[in-house]
Amino acid sequence: MSRFPFSIRRDERMADNSPSNSGDEDNVWTVGRLLTWTTEWLGTRGSDSPRLDAEVLLAFVRNCQRILLYTAFDEVVDAEQRQKFRELVRRRGQGEPVAYLVGIKEFFSMSLKVTPATLIPRPETEGLVVRALDVWRQEFSSKAGMRVLDVGTGSGALAIALATHMKDASITATDVSQAALDIASANVSKHALDRRIRLFQSNVLDHPDLAGSWDMIVSNPPYIREDEFDGLPDDVRLYEPREALVGGVTGCEIVQRLVQQASGSLASGGWLFIEIGPSTVSAAEKSISEMSKLVGEPTLKDAAGLDRIVQARAL
Repeated sequence: MSRFPFSIRRDERMADNSPSNSGDEDNVWTVGRLLTWTTEWLGTRGSDSPRLDAEVLLAFVRNCQRILLYTAFDEVVDAEQRQKFRELVRRRGQGEPVAYLVGIKEFFSMSLKVTPATLIPRPETEGLVVRALDVWRQEFSSKAGMRVLDVGTGSGALAIALATHMKDASITATDVSQAALDIASANVSKHALDRRIRLFQSNVLDHPDLAGSWDMIVSNPPYIREDEFDGLPDDVRLYEPREALVGGVTGCEIVQRLVQQASGSLASGGWLFIEIGPSTVSAAEKSISEMSKLVGEPTLKDAAGLDRIVQARAL
């Protein structure tokens, strides 16, 4: 493999055929050439999606949609853009998540602002949205004033996705982190949902304004065990907020508290949906089974076949 052009270490100094500012033919760096080289290099740095990473970063630098890169393969990237791209790729090579580098993550076909104050929304969580919307269509779509609560909203991904599709529902979202709520608020405004979504700083359902009967409670809470944290990928462990990942020694402490509080807060016939990890699903199911006001429903699997969403219905 050729030496990569973006490294700044002496042993990886830019080669003569790197994207430098030189003007000879060998140093003409087109969109296509940059993507090819960057994809190869990021693959050696542990990225599990090097081509996608390269495309997202270059599209961000060029201020264009990623798909438009494919119509610009032969266009020469100017020196200023190459310099910005080099720096982003260097940071990605060190493990920094692409979403934090560009400050944006797509979720359920929506663009959301993200920072290190929030967990990066993941495709697995889209499954929770799909399930919640299915239940809404079957049971609540004709109900005026349906009340939905998103516990641990982070960037606001769940609340915003549900508010976008549940046209008449009233959505409330909470998070223990004010920094995360600031990002959620920006995303709510970005999607013109200020009148549809209320935000509260709260540890689970502790805030007094959360009292009452909810038709649906959804949550993607911290569910990683303490002893699992050190084994997480570097781009998760070193960059994403620990408090949004770790759910205690067993990984289920916050989930158990949520189940207990939801049991007394759901309206009759209301639904509880919680994203969970495979290592803590049994404890979550047990917590639901111990609640006299909840009836557990079969746990749903994600696209990889892993247990992912525990669900229950209120009597």
